[in-house]
Amino acid sequence: MPELPEVETIVREMRQAGLLGLKIERAIILWERSIANLSSSDFCQQIANQTIHDISRRGKFIVLSLTNHTVLVHLRMTGKFLIDTEGALPSSHERIRLYLSDGRILRYEDQRKFGKWYLTEDPQKILEKIGIEPLSINFTLNAFKGVLKGKKKQIKPFLLDQQFVAGIGNIYVDEALWMAKIHPLRSVESLTAKEVQSLHKAIIFVLKKGVDNIGTSLGTSRANYYSVSGRRGSNQESLNVFRCDGLPCARCHTIIEKIVVGQRGTHFCPKCQLCRVYK
Repeated sequence: MPELPEVETIVREMRQAGLLGLKIERAIILWERSIANLSSSDFCQQIANQTIHDISRRGKFIVLSLTNHTVLVHLRMTGKFLIDTEGALPSSHERIRLYLSDGRILRYEDQRKFGKWYLTEDPQKILEKIGIEPLSINFTLNAFKGVLKGKKKQIKPFLLDQQFVAGIGNIYVDEALWMAKIHPLRSVESLTAKEVQSLHKAIIFVLKKGVDNIGTSLGTSRANYYSVSGRRGSNQESLNVFRCDGLPCARCHTIIEKIVVGQRGTHFCPKCQLCRVYK
């Protein structure tokens, strides 16, 4: 579930926690399939004694830049990080532990076990297919028009496709389309210039709001998103359409509906987002 705002929050909190400059003294793998491209023994051997020089984000990936390698972490549905003191016992959902040089442990939990870690000398081989960052200075209106040009997909599956625009998932696509008054079944090629401009602004707005609210936590169980410091996001309190089916639209008071688009539950206002073109 974690999308750009949630991953960005995790990255910021890991940096604020003082992880930069610490050495990874050793690693323990509690679920071998969490490591995508190496055996657990090779991962532990190669990562040992490397220093964390930077922590950043690319799309939905957390990027740990080390002395000789890069760790890429994709949280998928339920992955999360916690920082604990040495001696803390593993939880039932803990998959990986990194023991740090200051005595703390960087713990990775993943209840559904879908998250993946990559240890690589060339992160671009994995990241090169990810599209433009929507909160970067490169995400101009003209750049967005260029990404849309010639595409015939429905707009919602298009925005979910990480090779075009990075980091947006189901929650923030629904919110952006509602804000721009665009039906999720519309084709990319059917959008007017005004609609493209509105969607560009909406994407930036909903993502920035999500970051400001430290992400969206849709439930209270530990399987839901929590930040590294254990905080729940608050963005769910200001969602306008996602999981609001059956409730009145905040803009026109028409009842929000839910359909399936591209195998994803999709929420929209049938009046504000009236679909006139299905190409």
